[in-house]
Amino acid sequence: MRQSFALLVLVILFGCTHQVLSQSVSSQDRDRGVIMLKAVRDDIRKYYYDPAFRGIDLDARTKAAEERIKQAKSNGEIFGTIAQLLLDFNDSHTIFLPPQRSARIEYGWQMQSFGDDCYVIAVKPKSDAEAKGLKPGDKVLKVDGVAPNRANLWIYQYLYTALAPRPVVNMEVQTAGEQPRQLEVKAKVQTGRQVRDLTDTIDFNAYLREQADEAHLTDHIFYEVGKDTIIWRMPTFDMENDAVDERIDKVKKFKTLIIDLRRNAGGAVETLQRLVGNLFDHDVTIGDMKLRKESKPMLARTRGDSGFKGQVIVLVDSGSNSASEVFARVMQLEKRGTVIGDRTGGKVMRSRLYSHQIGLDTVVYYGVSVTDADLIMADGKTLEGTGVTPDELVLPTPDDLRAQKDSVLARAVAIAGGTLDPVEAGKLFPFKWKP
Repeated sequence: MRQSFALLVLVILFGCTHQVLSQSVSSQDRDRGVIMLKAVRDDIRKYYYDPAFRGIDLDARTKAAEERIKQAKSNGEIFGTIAQLLLDFNDSHTIFLPPQRSARIEYGWQMQSFGDDCYVIAVKPKSDAEAKGLKPGDKVLKVDGVAPNRANLWIYQYLYTALAPRPVVNMEVQTAGEQPRQLEVKAKVQTGRQVRDLTDTIDFNAYLREQADEAHLTDHIFYEVGKDTIIWRMPTFDMENDAVDERIDKVKKFKTLIIDLRRNAGGAVETLQRLVGNLFDHDVTIGDMKLRKESKPMLARTRGDSGFKGQVIVLVDSGSNSASEVFARVMQLEKRGTVIGDRTGGKVMRSRLYSHQIGLDTVVYYGVSVTDADLIMADGKTLEGTGVTPDELVLPTPDDLRAQKDSVLARAVAIAGGTLDPVEAGKLFPFKWKP
């Protein structure tokens, strides 16, 4: 797996015929790159949860990376070399956060994996992607010569948004029943702020949203289906305990609660614990946090009779990560709810951000996310790299994606004993682009 990730980085960063958005490099840039590299190494050495670093010789890898930086011909190559040191850990939550570029790039299309393949899920109106004929439901065979799949899609997204954004993308796509076709899709490039301070909370949250490309996210939305079923579209675990309680209080009159966690990238552990506590009449041990020197239980305290006692159905897909995966697995292990959809992303670790800055006259801000704990579930297994397999596998078809049908949500309502047309279901939570 590490070799495949390394190959992907090399192909995308250095093997593409189109120019990456990157400034020219100077000796000062290389010197700064080496300083960044060593700061990242030191954070890993101090804080990474596995003192054996997953078998990686950290000093040897750092020395080799330093030599590559000294020969680098672009800032993109410098950042890619630093990022590769962390990608070699094959750890979804240990990543390099490079300095922000002054240009913001929007590709005008989104893809997601369903099963092992990747499909276009949204195309922005009036974008070059739309003009070139790209449509939702098209299978993505290659992007700049690399075949995206479930395993490498998150690496692709990280490279194209943070490390190696580019103004033009070469694609090979296929519409069902037709021959593959080649497309050259131009991105929209907008000039933004010259410097972004990652030590600032608001700026850093904005940075994370951009890198995760969470343009689809909306507020928490509730939709009633008849008198007995309510759907909770939960885009992220981002609520205080009181807010979780208030939402549960509003749905207690219903017999079935459908919690839609598709494309939910996770969020606060406290929100996860509170939501679990609202669905059980007893305290629940979610799992054990495996830290560098010890293990600690992660507990969810029950709200007792104040919680929801009805049927729970959980919707997940490959974009369900971190806290959303843990929640789904707890529902399975405790036999509290039914999980349907696609296998989740397998990105379940706990990490902390360490921010840095370099320079005096020109200050450059960067950071590193370091995994400080793994979560071992109640069955003794970790979800990292494997994800959650649904109780019922339900995947959208290319026709569903093209017609904007939501057959997964429709199936969940059917399990609850209700009826919801897939076309109508698809209208409830449409994909939204950033303004």
